[in-house]
Amino acid sequence: MWNLPNSLTLLRILMVPLLVVVLLTRFSGSEFWGLGIFLLAALTDAFDGMIARRTQAVTVTGTLLDPIADKLLMSAAFISLVELGLAPAWMVVVIVAREFAVTGLRQVAQERGVIIAANVWGKLKTLTQIVAISLLLVSYQLGRYAGIGKVVLWISLVMTLASLVSYFGSFWRRVMERNG
Repeated sequence: MWNLPNSLTLLRILMVPLLVVVLLTRFSGSEFWGLGIFLLAALTDAFDGMIARRTQAVTVTGTLLDPIADKLLMSAAFISLVELGLAPAWMVVVIVAREFAVTGLRQVAQERGVIIAANVWGKLKTLTQIVAISLLLVSYQLGRYAGIGKVVLWISLVMTLASLVSYFGSFWRRVMERNG
């Protein structure tokens, strides 16, 4: 049950409260410390799945915890950006709502014997979200990346909606094929 990939996932979960405290406690360089914590946590997401697949250490625990850890990290980072005045609340609500919707969809699909694997839209969504969060955090201190951070946030929102449509479309097709 507890192998290296699951330990990385648990580490990511434990980093979430630290990230929020660092970002929302105003001290010199807090944004850079927060960025470091965020990027380290994002790296654990990249490595846990890769290590699990390569070492054949995929577990039920990891399968359950990994998406929870991902959603906690991204949601906490985006909500902190709202509190810092770096991201509009409505955009963050859309992004977080998509996470809940796709998680619910995957649950329903699994109950019907349909597996909805991550696709290119989901991966682009995650990548643009990581870049947007990173640029917005740096812009808080440096200012000069604020414009590009906001552009990438908009791109991230578009990727978020595209992935939502993609996952729901895939689900409906597969369910209809099974019922057809």
